[in-house]
Amino acid sequence: MPKLTIDGREIEVEAGTTIIQAADQLGIEIPRFCYHERLAIAGNCRMCLVEVEKMPKPVASCAMPVGEGMVVKTNTPVIKKARQNVMEFLLVNHPLDCPICDQGGECDLQDQAMAYGSDRSRCQEGKRAVPDKDYGPLVQTWMTRCIQCTRCVRFISEIAGTPVLGGLGRGEHMEITRYVNSAISSELSGNLIDLCPVGALTNKPASYTYRSWELKKTESIDAMDALGASIRIDTRGNEVIRVLPRINEDVNEEWLSDRSRFAIDGLKRQRLDRPYVRRDGKLQPASWAEAFAAIAAKVKSAGSKIAAIAGDQADAEAMVALKDLVESLGSTSLDCRQDGAALDPKVRASYLFNSTAAGIEQADALLLIGTNPRKEAPVLNARIRKRWQKGGFKVARIGHKSDLTYKYEHLGDQASILKDIADGKHPFFEVLKAAAKPALIIGQGALSREDGAVLLGLARKLADATGMVVEGWNGFNVLQTAAARVGGLDLGFVPGAGGKDTAGIVAGAAKGEIEVVFLLGADEIDMSGLGKAFVVYQGSHGDAGAHRADVVLPGAAYTEKSATFVNLEGRAQQTRLAAFPPGEAKEDWRVVRALSEALGKPLPYDSLKSVRERLVKANPVFAAIGEVKAAAWGSFGTEGAVTDKALVSHIDNFYMTDPISRASKTMAECTAAFGGGCGCNHKKTGTHG
Repeated sequence: MPKLTIDGREIEVEAGTTIIQAADQLGIEIPRFCYHERLAIAGNCRMCLVEVEKMPKPVASCAMPVGEGMVVKTNTPVIKKARQNVMEFLLVNHPLDCPICDQGGECDLQDQAMAYGSDRSRCQEGKRAVPDKDYGPLVQTWMTRCIQCTRCVRFISEIAGTPVLGGLGRGEHMEITRYVNSAISSELSGNLIDLCPVGALTNKPASYTYRSWELKKTESIDAMDALGASIRIDTRGNEVIRVLPRINEDVNEEWLSDRSRFAIDGLKRQRLDRPYVRRDGKLQPASWAEAFAAIAAKVKSAGSKIAAIAGDQADAEAMVALKDLVESLGSTSLDCRQDGAALDPKVRASYLFNSTAAGIEQADALLLIGTNPRKEAPVLNARIRKRWQKGGFKVARIGHKSDLTYKYEHLGDQASILKDIADGKHPFFEVLKAAAKPALIIGQGALSREDGAVLLGLARKLADATGMVVEGWNGFNVLQTAAARVGGLDLGFVPGAGGKDTAGIVAGAAKGEIEVVFLLGADEIDMSGLGKAFVVYQGSHGDAGAHRADVVLPGAAYTEKSATFVNLEGRAQQTRLAAFPPGEAKEDWRVVRALSEALGKPLPYDSLKSVRERLVKANPVFAAIGEVKAAAWGSFGTEGAVTDKALVSHIDNFYMTDPISRASKTMAECTAAFGGGCGCNHKKTGTHG
């Protein structure tokens, strides 16, 4: 490991480390525009120049590896003058529109011009102008501001895996543009805004609506998919203006999917802001007392013919409260699996992403079963691509063929192929067997079929046969798509003895066996199948469940409450209240607690602290916030025949998967622009592939 000296301070670093990386380790600031620690080195902005002894001219510290005995100086008069000259060139064509630029107040060019630039310019020529490009409904372009750092080009090619951007022309005529007018259709395109060091790429849906210093910042957790990315919610007053990713190396690194970032305008539309009761066939506004009285009257006559279904964005506090209430009423018909996925709540390892999001980078062979991670968890898919780029990583897929941003072997789309691999009759079995750390990912598209339990059993059999579960490594992964799913399974929000699951509840309601159905943000079930059952819907948006309901109780969205979610790895995380719910809407567990009082079955907790103590009592995993503990391996799944139906992804439209995104105008525009489908062209041609 070479030793070097930077500004009189000695440091020992790994071979291959660049000067700028070594300086960062010492806390010595070197300005940069093109350099980013997660992207390939470009070395084209020259802002990071430093002096190195025995070298005739300043060198770009981002592109110069350290050497033994190297002596580096970062703040000499020569370097100061060089940086001023570089900044002068960068500003030659930059427009003077900082007062109206959305990047103002958090712009690297502004900050570094103040810190390292000169107080005058020697250039008198007119500034060039560059026509703006159409990057779609999410990213606004102001290409005259572009300084050609190429961060966007490198991100879209290396991380997102959709290489549609590049530089055309040379010298002063160079422009960053799309190739042959290709669309920026990556599910991670919003990260271009974060990476751009100037105002060339900005948030299109929020253009000219905010100044950065006006916003209140709240650290929270994303609930738009099951990954549970760390986010920062920026609000002005009681309005969510934007959502940005926070750095969390274990979960999302520093990336965020477009749905999580841009669907927030759905928080302002189709909101439920007061209780409603159906009278004369129509939902009419009502008071809380009237709504509770209507529910109490029906529950009293229904006895134990009651059931509850939790939706995909229900928080753990609300689910445990509803579970306790329904069980106190004598029913065990509960389910948090709206899609009927054959997940075994008795074996925690059977429904977790056991390798963890970061751990998937250690795998050296991977089998994808009935899943499209690019649409179901784009940030996780970027991790898989990151591992693939390192080489020595064989990926195969059972399911429809589509672009996953990395090369894989398409084995077909028949479930029988999984059986052949599990029985050792398929060549890919030997690939997994020979791998040091083999892994598989089975998706909800496989588990929600009628033979889902059989496919789960075959996946477990394959894991056992190939040594996928050993000391220090568990490569068996279930890719959940719902933020509430793992938490619900951890709480046991599943049928008890003699209880019905989601399909049984719907069928029972149609037959009259279930008279009252509580829907906790559950909008994905077949509402027409509930028959004449009395439906109580509690949620934040007027989606399918609210349209079918007999009583509507307004709840809070994930940005409007302090709540607990468990992500697909089994990591318990907590959101924080960033804005208050609209109108009379309340946090969901408080609504359930108030309802229990009206039903004569008061729950034994009345504060957030006591509810969370109840969570820990239900499952100790809720005590370890932010931690992942390995789950014990066991036997799960069933044996039987598989159907010949093709395996498909659980998500057809990436941009609209839940009530919030379905209410979003921006997501509607994305669906119109990109199709939102499974990554292939079947919407246009009628066929997959």
